[in-house]
Amino acid sequence: MDNSDGGKIQVDKNTDWEEAFSRYESVIASGNESMQVKATIRLAHLSKHAPEHVLAGTIPILAKLLLTDNSNNLIQSVQEAAAYCLKQIACQGDGALAAEIGQSGVTNSILSLLPQSNNRFRKVSIKCVWCLVNFGNVNRLIVARNGGLEIVIDMLNSCRDGDRLYLLEILSALTLLREVRRVLVRLGGLRFLVEAVRFGSMISRERACQAIGLLGVTRRARSLLVELGAIQVLVELFRDGDRTTKLVAGNCLGVISAHIDFVRPLAEAGAIPLYAELLQGPDPAGMEIAEDAFCILAVAEENAASIAEHLVRILREGDDEAKIAASDIIWDLSGYKHSVSFVRNSGAIPVLVELLRDGNGEVREKVSGAIAQLSYNEADRAALADAGAVQTLIELLHDESEEMKDNAAEALVNFGEDPRQRDIILEAVDITSFQGMQNRMARLRFSDERIVRSLRRVNQQLTWDPVLT
Repeated sequence: MDNSDGGKIQVDKNTDWEEAFSRYESVIASGNESMQVKATIRLAHLSKHAPEHVLAGTIPILAKLLLTDNSNNLIQSVQEAAAYCLKQIACQGDGALAAEIGQSGVTNSILSLLPQSNNRFRKVSIKCVWCLVNFGNVNRLIVARNGGLEIVIDMLNSCRDGDRLYLLEILSALTLLREVRRVLVRLGGLRFLVEAVRFGSMISRERACQAIGLLGVTRRARSLLVELGAIQVLVELFRDGDRTTKLVAGNCLGVISAHIDFVRPLAEAGAIPLYAELLQGPDPAGMEIAEDAFCILAVAEENAASIAEHLVRILREGDDEAKIAASDIIWDLSGYKHSVSFVRNSGAIPVLVELLRDGNGEVREKVSGAIAQLSYNEADRAALADAGAVQTLIELLHDESEEMKDNAAEALVNFGEDPRQRDIILEAVDITSFQGMQNRMARLRFSDERIVRSLRRVNQQLTWDPVLT
């Protein structure tokens, strides 16, 4: 809405705001339509300068201008000016004015006007609602419980102009509410939520992303979201977002991908390099998100190979925290039953052995755990031996770190049980930490065997007992 004075409004630092409020009140009470519109627009432009208590005093007056009953005999230009002014006021301060506007009945009035509005009045009204839900948390609840979600979705079904962006941002704000998310699927609003991840301000896109993550925990919503293209738009946000947004998008994609059917499309959309970037820090939460995502994505063998390549690069080039995270992932993924050992084929084993020798204390501890896990596989043991791991592991049996000694001993016990590798660990046989681990692992295996036998007997009883069958 244009400045009715035709230029920038000058504000005197000595302005008597109480007197100005009284004059505005008088114009609204006794002035004609043109005077009311002009005074209200001027108030809107002054709102960024006026004290909050003065602006608060104008809210009931402006709310009354929006009422649509015939006794007011007001035409749309006054209502438009009032909506515009309320939008300006809602943006001021810390949100208290926006909350006061919402509780004054303004929200209900605007929502009742929106479905029949058009042109400039519709634009102003949408922007007013946008301000209310963005600057006042309580207003989201008021809008949602007074049919606002249904109105927004209905308007999105037909709106193709610049107002659509504001409607998408209103939707993203409303989806912060659980009760809104509960009905969004039924109302057919998921496609607009996916659209809201792609367009709008970064904070609005992040809110929409967060809502998708919360909705995606259910199987039905997850499938619908993927069908609507959620993976592609979330990967775009993951790539383009700021630091916080990357964390939200990465976590959301992890939720969406928690199904075997979706791990390949997620990798094909370009998520793996983005998670690798997140794994390199500096945010610990980001590293944790990347670790979880890689463990899910690696279920698909082709994904595992790509992940391993990134992990090797991080082990070579990353800082200590990134190397620790990469070692943790290798430890987790080395137990996956793929037809090809992606860890061995990636060239990770020589790098791990090098870090075991030369890394700092915490890195060496994590690497020793990964090597211990790899030592359960015959081909990986051979690769470890070829890389010179055994002598380093024997030396670690004397390390001050109990975890390091345990991991080294566990790996060496596995070497000792391999007829092809047994001779190269003879030097460790008489070392106390090796013997202790050997006895401990023997007890654990005996206990595991007893549990398996017990479960087998129970299964046989359930199968053959005529009373139970």
